[in-house]
Amino acid sequence: MSEFVVIRLAAEGLPVQWVAADSSGALRTRMSTGSLEQAAHEVAGRNVIVLVPSMDVLTTTVKMPIRSVSKIRAALPFALEEDLADDVDDLHFASGPRRDGGRLQVAVVSAATMDAWLLRLRNAGIEPYKMVPEIYGLASIPNSLSLLVDGATVMYNDGADTEFVMQDLKPSDLLVAAGQLGDDTDEEDAAAHLLVFCDEAKEQELSHDWVALRHELGSVDVNVLRDSVTAKLAVTVASGTGVNLLQGAYGKKAEYSLWFRPWKTAAALLLGALLLGMVSKGADYRRLVNEDAALRAQFASVYQSIRPGDAREILDPANTVQSLRRGLGPSAGPQVFLPSMAELSAALAANSTASIDGISYRAGVIDIRLTTPDVATLDNIEKAISASGRFAASIQSTDQIADKISGRLQIRESGS
Repeated sequence: MSEFVVIRLAAEGLPVQWVAADSSGALRTRMSTGSLEQAAHEVAGRNVIVLVPSMDVLTTTVKMPIRSVSKIRAALPFALEEDLADDVDDLHFASGPRRDGGRLQVAVVSAATMDAWLLRLRNAGIEPYKMVPEIYGLASIPNSLSLLVDGATVMYNDGADTEFVMQDLKPSDLLVAAGQLGDDTDEEDAAAHLLVFCDEAKEQELSHDWVALRHELGSVDVNVLRDSVTAKLAVTVASGTGVNLLQGAYGKKAEYSLWFRPWKTAAALLLGALLLGMVSKGADYRRLVNEDAALRAQFASVYQSIRPGDAREILDPANTVQSLRRGLGPSAGPQVFLPSMAELSAALAANSTASIDGISYRAGVIDIRLTTPDVATLDNIEKAISASGRFAASIQSTDQIADKISGRLQIRESGS
């Protein structure tokens, strides 16, 4: 159950009244009167509901099928523009819950008046939780007319969609203005039940009016307030009734920093873990890129030794290997060709002055054209390949070209 301090604003320079009430509609303290600064001392951490003078606020209802809060706020000035004397750009519009008939409760007030109220409150150190026109403190009871007399001011609602406040009128005159009395009143209106709230002084002052109204209406029930008018208004608005003017531009801004403060340490740890993970992933990616580049360079080197005349860039090594395998003939071919290339590579590593001019493979026989500085080097390569025992190498021809030897070497499996 929530507890509120309800402050009823008066005109500038006049004392204000305040009382504590809870959301069940019960009073927690007696009413006090004083300055806003004195009221601020009584807040003690509780939310503050401010009752603002209804003479400064238009309260009405509109038929509006829109459900979105933002769209309602945008549409209200156009829906009410013809009923307002002031420029809608100078007014603040607020909406409340829908009534049983589906009409939307609306309150309209000058933006300058709102600014002045808020300035007074904040100068006193009060940050309001809600600002509600005081007429909503008069509960709306279905099938009943309700009046609250407060000095020269009379608040009225018809228990349905109409409520307003007037000054310096007797209750009977106000009911005539509301269309509930007079020559045009039908039998249903004449049978209406009137519920009145006032203090003892007003009950006696208006006694003749009560008598007259009992002759005009079905019934009149005059209730003398044991507490103040402010207390009566406070218990109603504390239970959630009415339109809160703190909407739109005047709405309370969400303090996201307060929401996230309890999670500050956890969020910092999570952010640190994410950053560490990103750094680790970045390092792994860089390492893999370097390894990929090294493997591609190694593959290109081997490929160039197999096909020295093919200088194109190799984009897909796997597809290149498959292409080589398809060009080598039967599936048994790679079992001879690739191991023989390993033996050839080892022999060339031991005789680095030799170079390969070309390699061809057909039917399990590899023909290699080499350039060596002398016949002895070519012979060394032949013996190195044959030394494995798996392959037999033989020199097929040698030609003297300048100071080099161009030779042809043939490799095949031993015993074939």
